[in-house]
Amino acid sequence: MAQSPAGGAVKALQLELKKIQAEPVEGFQVKLINDDNIFEWEVAIFGPPGTLYEGGYFKAHMKFPADYPYSPPSVRFITKMWHPNVYENGEVCISILHPPVDDPQSGELPSERWNPTQTVRTILLSIISLLNEPNTFSPANVDASVMFRKWKDSKGKEKEYENIIRKQVQATKEEAERDGVKVPMTLQEYCVSSRPPQDNQVDADFYDDDDYVDDVEDEEMYQDEDDMDSGNEEC
Repeated sequence: MAQSPAGGAVKALQLELKKIQAEPVEGFQVKLINDDNIFEWEVAIFGPPGTLYEGGYFKAHMKFPADYPYSPPSVRFITKMWHPNVYENGEVCISILHPPVDDPQSGELPSERWNPTQTVRTILLSIISLLNEPNTFSPANVDASVMFRKWKDSKGKEKEYENIIRKQVQATKEEAERDGVKVPMTLQEYCVSSRPPQDNQVDADFYDDDDYVDDVEDEEMYQDEDDMDSGNEEC
């Protein structure tokens, strides 16, 4: 008997969750919102050292469709985010989360949109990259986009964008303390790799670049790093 789409999605998500727990990745940790529902995950994204988001602890929810991985999940920050590619309701606007349809009006190539080789890992790494390198050509938050461009073009002299981000990062540190989460503050901490406890919670432990490339070559379900970069495109 053929497997139902939902059954296939459950199996795919179980495998991905197990993979992330066994081999943690730099920059985030994941757990199920409810142990009885594999289709909804809570994600914590850590701000990369050396960026405005350094020390930040940003929570988001991922919701997966019944036909995953053939259709993309949605990602919505529940932590307040001021960012050119995040809508007011927290929804993330990134090309790899757009359905794989041919839409010339969007300005996106089909290859930049979702395809079944994308995974939770490639999505979250693309979002982490997006934090420090937003796409301002077709923003979800126009005001944040304008403010970011002023900050960047002035080489940091225009402080409005920076001040907002640093204030939000500080607020997340208080939440991390309440949650008992240690946020990596140095590049060394951010890139340390170790095996986490075998439960739904994944510590913030990380691959180095060489390990990640080797893993991509070994696993067909993961794309190369160039494909991940293609996620930072227009909304």
